[in-house]
Amino acid sequence: MANEFYALMSRMRYITRWGLMRNTFSENIQEHSHEVAVLAHALALIRRDILLLQGPDPDRCAVAALYHDASEILTGDLPTPIKYYNPEIKAAYKQVERVSGMKLLDMLPEQLRASYEHLVLEDDETVNPIVKAADKLSAYIKCVEEQKAGNSEFDSAAKQIMDSLIQMRLPELDWFIDNCLEAFSKTLDELD
Repeated sequence: MANEFYALMSRMRYITRWGLMRNTFSENIQEHSHEVAVLAHALALIRRDILLLQGPDPDRCAVAALYHDASEILTGDLPTPIKYYNPEIKAAYKQVERVSGMKLLDMLPEQLRASYEHLVLEDDETVNPIVKAADKLSAYIKCVEEQKAGNSEFDSAAKQIMDSLIQMRLPELDWFIDNCLEAFSKTLDELD
């Protein structure tokens, strides 16, 4: 099974997100991972270059974000209400994600596995807070885009996600919310 990792990664485009929600446009985990990478990179740069705080390397955050949902290639995207229904299901799903991640790592040449291990298993505690914040921020942006298209199905999700973003208490996330988030609700013509 070695050397099939990259071919399998390219199949991220076939795994759709928001399966329980009526969407005006679909989103797959490849698109989502790209957006999370852009946002994680931005959050780490804001932390370092604007707020002048110590933090993880922005490039490392971006790469970790590219792989943060890699296990879903094998597991699919389990809807949030199920994934976090109770602590037992959450723990069991974490174990399923780990098994999926290990299977993906086995598809790499042995010489490369160590380089991908922390990315696929999401166990780099230095970048995890930034990637988790970027992941939530991406979900909120999806809600804003759906609302902008007139889809009220995402109203409740938008409120819940914003509440959880605020509860993260990350200064770089607060700065992004205060200075960048409003632009996502604008039309193309409104963006200068």
